[in-house]
Amino acid sequence: MMGSRWVLLLLLGLWMAEESRGDADPYLLDQIVPLGELLGFQEPALGRDPRNLSSYDFIVVGGGTSGCTLASRLSEDPRRSVALIEAGGVENLGHLTPLLSSYTQLTASNWGFKSVPQNASCLGMNHRQCALPRGKVLGGSSSINTMIYNRGNRRDYDGWAAAGNPGWSYQEVLPYFLRSERAHLEGLEQSPYHNHSGPLSVEFVRYRTKLAEAFVEAAVEAGLPLTDYNGESQNGVSYVQATTLNGRRHSAYSAYIQPVRDLRPNLHIFTFARVTRLLVDEASKTAYGVEFLHKNQSYVFRALKEVILSAGVFGSPQILMLSGIGPEKDLRALGIPLVQALPVGRRMYDHISHFGPTFVTNTSRQTNYFSRVTTTDVLSFYTDSKADTRMSSIGGVEALAFLKSNRSELPPDWPDIEFMMTAGSLASDEGTGVKMGANFKDEVYEKLYKELAKSEQDHFTLLVMLFHPRSVGRLWLKDRNPFSPPQLDPHYYTEDRDVEVVLDGIKAALRISEMPALQRIGARLLNRIVPGCEDFQFASDDYWRCSIRTLSFTIYHQVSTCRMGPRIDPHAVVDHRLKVHGMRRLRVVDASIVPVIPAAHTNAVAFMIAEKAADMIRDEWGSSD
Repeated sequence: MMGSRWVLLLLLGLWMAEESRGDADPYLLDQIVPLGELLGFQEPALGRDPRNLSSYDFIVVGGGTSGCTLASRLSEDPRRSVALIEAGGVENLGHLTPLLSSYTQLTASNWGFKSVPQNASCLGMNHRQCALPRGKVLGGSSSINTMIYNRGNRRDYDGWAAAGNPGWSYQEVLPYFLRSERAHLEGLEQSPYHNHSGPLSVEFVRYRTKLAEAFVEAAVEAGLPLTDYNGESQNGVSYVQATTLNGRRHSAYSAYIQPVRDLRPNLHIFTFARVTRLLVDEASKTAYGVEFLHKNQSYVFRALKEVILSAGVFGSPQILMLSGIGPEKDLRALGIPLVQALPVGRRMYDHISHFGPTFVTNTSRQTNYFSRVTTTDVLSFYTDSKADTRMSSIGGVEALAFLKSNRSELPPDWPDIEFMMTAGSLASDEGTGVKMGANFKDEVYEKLYKELAKSEQDHFTLLVMLFHPRSVGRLWLKDRNPFSPPQLDPHYYTEDRDVEVVLDGIKAALRISEMPALQRIGARLLNRIVPGCEDFQFASDDYWRCSIRTLSFTIYHQVSTCRMGPRIDPHAVVDHRLKVHGMRRLRVVDASIVPVIPAAHTNAVAFMIAEKAADMIRDEWGSSD
């Protein structure tokens, strides 16, 4: 994992770079030593060595967004014992630094999943494999993601309820979004769509460039209203609402576990503990515990009430199938005894995006090049109570726009396209962070972005994200080895209509770039050919179609591998109370239960799911005797 020592080395490196240019502050070096001592205090190793055959009321498998939230809520009752089991470790200062989010994906805090080779997408990736990052750390993906907080559209949740999932309409889930939120959003203090007393901090990104201001103004000139996309209407443009606190990442661990971990003797946290299978009584189909490895030793924990899988959209289905719960034909082919036949992993949705278009501008020193981070920026970020330097930029993302494509058949208030306005590109970190994390080929960086990095030419990128894909992927086991990663085939762009919707989005982005606010800063399309698209006329429809399939980019919003739905739904794995169909005392509580992908960044959804699940579990089991 990236540690505090890395931050100190960055600080020293920046100071030496300034010294070589002759503009270093002589007083800053005196501050580096005490700061190094401060940064040396890393999070203590959490948890304890497990004791074999320990019993807990609730065993929560996975310490990601939903797992941290759920374990915290269930342990509020001091008479209930809760075990939280996480395969990774604990976040540190590197994770808390928003600008470094792409680098966290290059560490052991990321599971490092990749798709099987794709034929219709990710053509610009090594071996045509899409990188599919997922968090392997307390906090899960909330500790390595881009921190965007977007709940989605009310129609998404009303559709869930209408499909046979009572209790999941917008009016019924909104209170759980609000329960988690502690908003610090200037201008929205009186909004009924925001809460100010929850555990999770949500604020506007504290660092803002003139590029973002010009984009928001141009989007308004193009006809998009200013909006609170988590409020009454999603359509429009807004600066980003992020899960940060005073400019620093605020993960599920930071919000839900860290404040209470030393205050609740009934909450036991186990890190670097890998669950390998569920313990199930096959006769009664009752889950009664888990088996896991810790320091290369096998342990068993028993659940007095429930086992709850919160291992994520890839981990939860994998554990189910390893335990005999999944597609009968697939499990029998691997020699796994069947416990319950269910379509685990048979559906997987994601918001595939296009990395672009990129626009160069006539501004100066606005793009978030890492080379522009100064020693003062670093010192201010780590020592000031409220950080607002470049270090607070959430991977460069500054504004979002939500709109409908020309071919959309959805109601007027239900967008099918999102723009993520980013003050940079692969050039921002000279190909060392985003490029490697996303598995882009060297050729893509060399031909498209290297010259931008060398010249430090100001530019910005509009990532075009597809909200309602028709392409559906799936997940399956490679073998019976619990340490083998699952096989992941997202099937991006296998439906041509998905490409056409993204193409509509690119055309809308180009129209916004022609508005006066962006023309005043000289915004113009980066005139470089995407590798592999040389046979097409630059900026023609066919060129963009080629670019869409080449510069495919996931924001890791995968869902639905343990889909929620009634028993009559042939794709459902859990019911509306998140209980695994046909099983007793076993639930899944994470984004894998999402039945249809919403117009949302799914981390906010994962918080909501866990908050709602906590109430359902408490309602069922009541107070302890």
